[in-house]
Amino acid sequence: MADESSERSESSERNETAAERSDRNWSELLQELRVAQTGVQLLTAFLLSLPFQTRFTTISSDERRLYLAVVLLAVAATGVLIAPVALHRAVFQRHEKQQLVHAAARLAELGLLLLAAAVTGVVLLIFVVVSGVTAGVVAAGTVTVLLATLWLLLPLGLRRRAERR
Repeated sequence: MADESSERSESSERNETAAERSDRNWSELLQELRVAQTGVQLLTAFLLSLPFQTRFTTISSDERRLYLAVVLLAVAATGVLIAPVALHRAVFQRHEKQQLVHAAARLAELGLLLLAAAVTGVVLLIFVVVSGVTAGVVAAGTVTVLLATLWLLLPLGLRRRAERR
């Protein structure tokens, strides 16, 4: 509800129609997705190339399972972050932009969560292979705190501050 009221006040400040607001929101969301998609695609490509490296054959079965879990997280993040494109194709020229923007925004949130999990998993895997389990857990915990702060706590704090104004 707070989102709707802030959208209405922002709309009146901008003097835009609901359709114009949906177009603007879609455009802004696409810009955000481009950044996330580039990152997740690079991460996924890196992960998919690992089994073809000579050293990969020396990792333990636990490390292989961790690797496969991280690959699945990265592929899921890729799929979720690209899904808004498929949604757009499905509703193109059907006057469903507002619903599209809403669904795509939720997908972007889920995609970022999956991307954070994949990045954390990659850090865990690399540190476990290079320095051991303890170093892996510490590094992954640090990355979790960092990403939670930057991608969740900071944005929520900014949102709350804006809602108070």
